[in-house]
Amino acid sequence: MTIKWGHKVTAVHPLGDGRHEVAFADAPSVTTGLLVGADGAWSRVRPLLSGARPEYVGTSFIETYLYEADTRHPAGAKAVGGGALLALAPGKGIQAHREPGGVLHTYVALNKPMDWLAAIDFTDAGAATARVAEEFDGWAPELTALITDGETPPVLRTLHTLPIDHRWDRVPGVTLLGDAAHLMPPSGEGANLAMFDGAELAQAIAAHPDDTEAALTAYETALFPRSARAAAEATEILKICYGDNAPHSMVEFFTGAEKA
Repeated sequence: MTIKWGHKVTAVHPLGDGRHEVAFADAPSVTTGLLVGADGAWSRVRPLLSGARPEYVGTSFIETYLYEADTRHPAGAKAVGGGALLALAPGKGIQAHREPGGVLHTYVALNKPMDWLAAIDFTDAGAATARVAEEFDGWAPELTALITDGETPPVLRTLHTLPIDHRWDRVPGVTLLGDAAHLMPPSGEGANLAMFDGAELAQAIAAHPDDTEAALTAYETALFPRSARAAAEATEILKICYGDNAPHSMVEFFTGAEKA
């Protein structure tokens, strides 16, 4: 097997008998006997199998970084502590974690419609940061500093998902894995699921070396219920974090206690 980097897929066309032509932006087309769409949320391969398109869930993250935090941003570093921080409220939150070298990586969450986000010019880092910070007016300064003191331009990450029970009929010669197959809200499991999908697909192919369709059928039979369970859990976690009962819902999640 040869891995070729920098090959951006522009189109995929079925040729019949399980074969597909894959066109690239800056490289010659190739013909496949087995095509695995591991090409993420906006997969070019998915339309061969499914008409489902990612839909905005109503929540977005704004990503920022602080560097040398222990010496240059001690209040924020103390708030985050040695691991991670979750500061949650209905419809919004600030979550941050430590990375090597004294880096604080922050995701600011907001339940906002797309038109609200579109009104912010994220190419103007100062104005965008100020507008996002307004949503946390009155919060502790060591928390809001994770936004206002950000040392990189704020990056908008709109969250999109596929249907929880996304599945497709068997199409010869092609399948999906990872976000292409089961895009869901971030739960900490996305990369793990993609790697597990890949391992399961490899095992199915190894178990049916002379019958690709049998391998893909076996793989997808296990994939669909596994993905649906994970997507349902991820959707619930998003609600726990930024729903109407936050942050009590998160406390209940960790402790098993019910709000009095």
